[in-house]
Amino acid sequence: MKSKVTGQLGKALRGAVRELRKFGYAPPVRRPQGEMPSRRPRVGLALGGGFARGLAHIGVLKVLVENKIAIDALAGTSIGSVVAAGLASGCTIEEMVAAARKTRWSSFARWTFPRLGFATNERLESFLSKTLPCRTFEQLKLPLAIVAADLTTGEAIIFREGDLMIPLRASCSFPGLFVPIEYRGRLLLDGAIVSNIPVSALSGMDLVVAVHIRSDGLHRRPTSLFEVVGESFRIAQNLNQSSWRDQCDLAIEPELGDFRWDDFGRADELIATGEVAARGALPALHHLLQQWTAEDSRRSQMQVSGLDVQELRNAAAPRLTWPPPETSP
Repeated sequence: MKSKVTGQLGKALRGAVRELRKFGYAPPVRRPQGEMPSRRPRVGLALGGGFARGLAHIGVLKVLVENKIAIDALAGTSIGSVVAAGLASGCTIEEMVAAARKTRWSSFARWTFPRLGFATNERLESFLSKTLPCRTFEQLKLPLAIVAADLTTGEAIIFREGDLMIPLRASCSFPGLFVPIEYRGRLLLDGAIVSNIPVSALSGMDLVVAVHIRSDGLHRRPTSLFEVVGESFRIAQNLNQSSWRDQCDLAIEPELGDFRWDDFGRADELIATGEVAARGALPALHHLLQQWTAEDSRRSQMQVSGLDVQELRNAAAPRLTWPPPETSP
């Protein structure tokens, strides 16, 4: 009986040794010639300011999510920072739409004695605490950069860590309207002053998509201080568009000429307008993704060393805008 068991054990061990030898001496598995592993591009999304009209950002996100366009990092200015924080914190589109429908001026602002501003946005922190599941950058599911302006130095201050609520308040502190936010030894205002479309905060991404809440102006005489300030912003931002357009691969620009800066009661219309712009831009976006993947595969095959790959990408991928700019007859 003992010899039988010993024989079976020896047979099993010899079989195991044969299999190990097969594995150890087997030739390496080769891919067919020309076949290289590929990866998808890392996509960054920059959302600009626009006050109530920035609710159109939600419509853009809705289309991107529905079409399974993966976003790897976000950057936001003013209301763009709030919408970006919603996605980065894991809110669903349905939750963001529901929050937008409930938003009114009194949700985040309170009139105050006009010394440094006519209102304070301290209520925004309470409003966001009920809406966002995260209170710090470290709790977010996606990397997020929030841009504010330092009123003393004129610098663009980019927040990426620590408390989430105060940077959001600072980025939304429209000058003249809201009291500036004092934080970390700085006096902070709306990030749109220094970076209305914060594409520069998305360094390291392979492709950058910008959403610009474009305004064609009032086409009438302003009737309030806030309209004067808003129009001044628009003029300055239009003169400095090249600073962000040259750094993004695709610009999505919802047509929002019919909406006022404080039209929070038209949330559904604003979101729908963002959807229309994003759906129109989808072919261009898919083309960029496919083009980048093809170029990345070629770069891998070439195994080029000492060549500026970013320069090759910039030369090969033209900047796109949706809707496309009108051409003169």
